[in-house]
Amino acid sequence: MDKRNLTLLCDFYEITMANGYFLCGKQNQIAYFDVFFRDIPDGGGFAIAAGLGQIVDYIKNLRFGESDIEYLRSMNIFNDEFLEYLRDFRFSGDIYAVPEGTPIFPREPVITVKAPVMEAQFIETFILTAFNHQSLIATKANRIARAADGRAVSEFGARRAQGADAALLGARAAYIGGVNSTSCTLSAKDYDIPASGTMAHSWVQMFDSEYEAFKTYCELYPDNATLLIDTYNVIKSGVPNAIKAFRECGIEKCAVRIDSGDIAYLTKKVRKMLDDAGLPNCKIVVSNSLDEKIIADILRQGAKIDAFGVGERLITAKSHPVFGGVYKLAAIEDENGNIIPKIKISENHEKITNPHFKKLYRLFRKSDGRAIADYITLYNEDLDKNAPLELFDPIFTWKHQTVTDFEAVELMKPIFIGGELVYETPKLSEIRAYCEAQVATLWEEVRRFENPHRYYVDLSKQLWDLKQSLLAHNF
Repeated sequence: MDKRNLTLLCDFYEITMANGYFLCGKQNQIAYFDVFFRDIPDGGGFAIAAGLGQIVDYIKNLRFGESDIEYLRSMNIFNDEFLEYLRDFRFSGDIYAVPEGTPIFPREPVITVKAPVMEAQFIETFILTAFNHQSLIATKANRIARAADGRAVSEFGARRAQGADAALLGARAAYIGGVNSTSCTLSAKDYDIPASGTMAHSWVQMFDSEYEAFKTYCELYPDNATLLIDTYNVIKSGVPNAIKAFRECGIEKCAVRIDSGDIAYLTKKVRKMLDDAGLPNCKIVVSNSLDEKIIADILRQGAKIDAFGVGERLITAKSHPVFGGVYKLAAIEDENGNIIPKIKISENHEKITNPHFKKLYRLFRKSDGRAIADYITLYNEDLDKNAPLELFDPIFTWKHQTVTDFEAVELMKPIFIGGELVYETPKLSEIRAYCEAQVATLWEEVRRFENPHRYYVDLSKQLWDLKQSLLAHNF
């Protein structure tokens, strides 16, 4: 799948517009596009950025093959000179983006593309596909991992994912978000994610008795003896047979898994039976259509659980299956290189875009490293990091706050400059560790699942004034 040419993974209007730009002589005019999103999945306090690794690979390999050009030619709607131009098509622009694993918030630019408009338009769909899917799964995984409260979580969702790509990249995104391992062997191999998994119910059913199935498995895998104990009856047969198999094989490092039933009730019973049998170190793993709300709930009920396997509700983000990132024009350059801001206006204030080429800062309190707010400025504004900074809500402008003793960190990093890759993609384990550290900078009120505190994303006074002037001019 990695060998496919994905250049035509674009909306058809991107090609019809490109043909139009070419015929109008606008193909080389520089345009600035922002990627941002409007709503946080599951009503959460923040989302997690992911997908940049695949965007980098896509841009590096962006080519129109002969079969692509001939397919477009067969439609009889594209100019021949335009089609010949596509033979040497390469991305030559700049891309800036927040690193994967960064907590992100609505209406702030997380990716900015500066490129000739044809090039910038061509890459819209793939950028959104990669960003929306993986950010969605990384955000869900982070919620689940935080609900597990330090217990290991394995991603178990490959068989329920919407296709092979969703399974492979979903596991990648879930690992960024905080899960510990995956059951998808190819994802484990390709992305160096720890693999996990032992047996299915069919293993137990293939033997004449549950005990024989367990004993055989312990003999074959004495260092990875996790037994699935709910094929028949957890309390009456599963646990007793597992204990017997562990004892006869001399195994102390072991685990049992429950995939059905009343998890809270069963795990408390199982824990007591294991402890009474002299197996206090035997771990209890549970699965069965879990998500962050169920996990938090059963832990509040006193469930005795050491690890979770989470499948369909993670890999599909079942409770909120669409991320909703968008790709909007923010500015163009005239023939003299002057940047001309552009704005999209709507009667819904949340759909009105922030114009111009911009910078995104995160303000951290120096005393404890807590994130205070995000701050968007024009690209050429100077931010005096040693002077007090007045913030105001861009919607409810009477809400003011003055911050002092802060550190301002510019979030978006250069990825491509002049078509050349200038960013060294971190290892996936490094991205995961970065994500964990950045989430820890957020206040607990922002991290809570229900009615989280709204984290503020503020505009500089210059940017806000520009936006108001464009609104007044266009109404």
